Amino acid sequence: MKEVHVTFPCGDLTLEGVCHLPEGSGPFAAVVVCNPHPFYGGAMDNHVVLAVCHALCERGIAAFRFNTRGVGQSQGSLGGGIAEQEDVKAAISFVASMEQIEPKVIGIAGYSFGAIPAFFATPAEEVQAVAAISPPLSVAPFEGLKNYSKPKLIISGSLDDFTPVQDLQRFGESLPEPKQCEVIPGAAHFWWGYVDQLAERVASFFANALKG
Repeated sequence: MKEVHVTFPCGDLTLEGVCHLPEGSGPFAAVVVCNPHPFYGGAMDNHVVLAVCHALCERGIAAFRFNTRGVGQSQGSLGGGIAEQEDVKAAISFVASMEQIEPKVIGIAGYSFGAIPAFFATPAEEVQAVAAISPPLSVAPFEGLKNYSKPKLIISGSLDDFTPVQDLQRFGESLPEPKQCEVIPGAAHFWWGYVDQLAERVASFFANALKG
């Protein structure tokens, strides 16, 4: 696996990111992975984000993690999940422009708060599959997914205080096919002790959705 540290434009801002490239010459399918809430230390080096990126590379899929505005070395100020939607779109466009990436075979994943701007980017033509890890359903309704006809994975832990199991299952039932709604027994919102299991499940989903 090769890590490439980059900067990329988002309007007048410059954001930072890291692209994880699998062995080989590509072009590769890719997944953009969005960080959890910056107010609670959420950044692109979060343990869940890193585990998902590494698992994707093991499946031959490139992974792109980045810091949204106001996080780390990314310019700008926090935007409450609204301005960050532009950051996600910029990240997708940047990844699609990379010579190592297959531009129309891109997925997007968001962990916790990161699922909010990620899922507002699902109409992008390049996005072929989406995964929500511990989506904060009490904060955002994610209504856009109810019209999204491409593969979807909604995954959370059975002990997640921010995403109760019954809410997750009810939300999953409201989504159109193709979809997968999964609950990992014993896991809580921060996935301690279960992060490898989570990462493998997410990577398997994208391997099937993007590589067939």
